[in-house]
Amino acid sequence: MSDSSRDTAEGAGWGAAEPGAYERLMPPKVEKLSWLDPRTLWAARNGVLASWFGDPTGRTRSRWVAQRAAAGAPADKVIRRDDPDRFSFMVIGDTGEGDAPQYAVVPGFLKVSQDTSFSVVASDVIYPVGSADDYGTKFFRPYQDYPAPIYAIPGNHDWYEDLGAFMRVFCADTPALAPEPRPRPLSRAWLRSLLWHRASPHDGQRLDQARRLRSASGQQAAQPGPYWAIDAGPVRIIGIDTGLLGTIDAEQGAWLREVSRGPRPKLLITGSPLYVDGEHHPCPIDGGGTVDDIVRDPEHHYVAAIGGDIHNYQRYPVDVDGRTIQYVVSGGGGAFMHATHTIPRVSVANVTEQDFRCYPLRGDSLAFYSTLYGRRLRLRRFFTLTEADAAAVIAERLGIRQTRSPGRPARVTFRTRLVASLLGAGGRPDRTSRFRLPVRKIYTQLFSPGSATYSPPFFKCFLRLDVTPEAIRLRCHAATGNLRQELDPPVEDEITIPLT
Repeated sequence: MSDSSRDTAEGAGWGAAEPGAYERLMPPKVEKLSWLDPRTLWAARNGVLASWFGDPTGRTRSRWVAQRAAAGAPADKVIRRDDPDRFSFMVIGDTGEGDAPQYAVVPGFLKVSQDTSFSVVASDVIYPVGSADDYGTKFFRPYQDYPAPIYAIPGNHDWYEDLGAFMRVFCADTPALAPEPRPRPLSRAWLRSLLWHRASPHDGQRLDQARRLRSASGQQAAQPGPYWAIDAGPVRIIGIDTGLLGTIDAEQGAWLREVSRGPRPKLLITGSPLYVDGEHHPCPIDGGGTVDDIVRDPEHHYVAAIGGDIHNYQRYPVDVDGRTIQYVVSGGGGAFMHATHTIPRVSVANVTEQDFRCYPLRGDSLAFYSTLYGRRLRLRRFFTLTEADAAAVIAERLGIRQTRSPGRPARVTFRTRLVASLLGAGGRPDRTSRFRLPVRKIYTQLFSPGSATYSPPFFKCFLRLDVTPEAIRLRCHAATGNLRQELDPPVEDEITIPLT
């Protein structure tokens, strides 16, 4: 097994590494997606409009679900598979930017996924707005050689065109919804409708051609709707749709409570992680209660909750009344990397730094961003930190030991401390200043850049879960874009989750 980033800098992808072969899989022309482009931000405006004028996601979702039910989808929305008691499946989150970082994941994903029964995309299948004509290069082409079905739950970006393309691809080519009656003039809904982004009437003309790339009978998977449950072997896997704003409607909440009952061990897959960046986000349900209330209920027998949306890997083993539930973030499947160096020293739900895991390591994240901003601002000599310098300053700020032994001694200087502060590096809870917290919040919300402007290591990841009647072995594999990690994707984290 090859070294991981926790072992060596070379295992993280640093150094004079040989580039991988992923570029051969890419289309001849790749349109780079920039989140600094005003046109992209304007197209993705529906999330902001929903927060200002009211979120229509729940009502629209109910209409999609009713349409699927009328077409014969099972009322309980359960996909009943015939997998044996021992099987494996993949989870990959936030994939579809269609550029080098997404395709860099593919060779390792195909290698690790051999003999798996199916895969699940956990949030944001397509960026920036879930358009149907983007599915060719951002879904069908990259995963054309994966021989098994792929299920998915939508993320907020898939909702930016009211989920129409997602329903066509994953839910039996569901036809478009009939137009709703016009809202009352001068109402909040009327103001929202004036600015609401909608799909082009010509969108999807290339979709039938793109489907041919995954047309084998063994690759097909028709979902009952945007949220579902899969009974596979000894477990039930439940996928929920958290829409534009990271909440679920009352109808979906009632369904979730119903399918969560019973002694069968369960895993939740959600578009909004319940623990992330050292904080608890229980995910409210319209009408009362939270998703995490359901996960924690001992009568429901959840053993893990895996969420996308945040583009890295994190794991929090939370003790709930004497049993451990693994809360996982897995959104590093292809989109730009969300920083981990902005995560403060972890102390949440009795989970400490000794229990917490993340990928990339905070020092690697800081080195990545310092190099990127050194290029963008043409201040390379000032901004750029080596991986050793970055790891050292992170260890100092958080009061923790370095995860891997440094290749050379690194001295923390005024410059490295200043760069770490400017790039929003997290700190110890007992040393959070009034200045540092706003800097971290502003940085993580506004200045996470598109990774299309960067070169390996990309610090992407995906999960393989091996299920037996006794346990689930969860492994997080890295994809850096370098050949060494492509041929033998390193394991960045591994945990055995008991089922009995």
